[in-house]
Amino acid sequence: MEDLLEEKGWTKAEFARRLGCSTKHVSQLLSGKVPLTDDLAMALASVLGGTAAFWLEREARYREGLKLQETYDRLEAEADLLNELPMTWLVKEGCVKRYRHRGQQLSEVLRFFGVASVDSYRACYANPGAVFRASAVFGKDAGAVAAWIRRSELAAEQVRTAPWNEPGFRRCLRELRSLTAEPDPKVFIPKLTQACAEQGVAVVFVPTPPKCPASGMTLWRKGKAILVSSLRYKSNDQLWFTFFHEAGHLLLHGKKMVFIEGLDGLDPEKEREADEFARDFLIPPEYTDELESLRSEPGIRRFATKIGIHPGIVVGRLQKEGILSWKALNDLKQRYDWGDDGSVVARPCAGS
Repeated sequence: MEDLLEEKGWTKAEFARRLGCSTKHVSQLLSGKVPLTDDLAMALASVLGGTAAFWLEREARYREGLKLQETYDRLEAEADLLNELPMTWLVKEGCVKRYRHRGQQLSEVLRFFGVASVDSYRACYANPGAVFRASAVFGKDAGAVAAWIRRSELAAEQVRTAPWNEPGFRRCLRELRSLTAEPDPKVFIPKLTQACAEQGVAVVFVPTPPKCPASGMTLWRKGKAILVSSLRYKSNDQLWFTFFHEAGHLLLHGKKMVFIEGLDGLDPEKEREADEFARDFLIPPEYTDELESLRSEPGIRRFATKIGIHPGIVVGRLQKEGILSWKALNDLKQRYDWGDDGSVVARPCAGS
């Protein structure tokens, strides 16, 4: 408003005379110390142009800005939370914008997590009551895990699903097993996600931030089952084992727990059950004796074709059981990576 006065060449005293109020009131109005009333908005419209609604809207935006700044200043005292989170990753992945003011940055982070306060964040994400599973060899960080959980939730919100259908999901898994023979994620992922969504399961692929050594996760939100793969090991044997392992959690272990493959809080019995579920789904027990005799690439290829899975999955099973070394026949596995658009893409591989 002061710019307009300068353009017109008016002093505050002249402006006050035109508005019909005191110079002191004009000074307080220009400094934001007094609110703009309906009557004064009408007067401004007459003196400066525009409408009363225009000036009242500007006043509302100004007051909102003041309240936001007050909020940012208050949040600055709690901004140590930012040190617990993978901020570089969150910004790089487009989850949050970068701000210089730490209170404003914390406000942005709370918006990402969908919570109103730091206390709410800690109640919802810092201790999600999860049962965790995965490799404890790597470092892990509660803030990084929380960020991955939240990003997975947001990704799953974009997946429209039917209501949870346990019998239907069991049947669906039997049909999906044939997709394990398909090496191209552009082919199998759309079919996988659509089939699962029809049974009430949102399947999403979400990369993890540093210090979150997880390969898979299952959780429930508003009756929707969410199954997440991080593509941690970037090979088809691990991708499919993780998928069926997490599917086992959904079918075997109810809706009250979050299972994250990789962190403290491991429930050995539930993990053993999910492991066995995935193992036997991919290669049924009746083939165990034949599996133990496999050593050569031609034999593995024939066996994989016979039972309808990719040979890389057979190699992974043989390595897991010590029949093959971890370095043997890895060329039979299909490798994956993250594309520039965040999708899963296949890497060239001798076994593809």
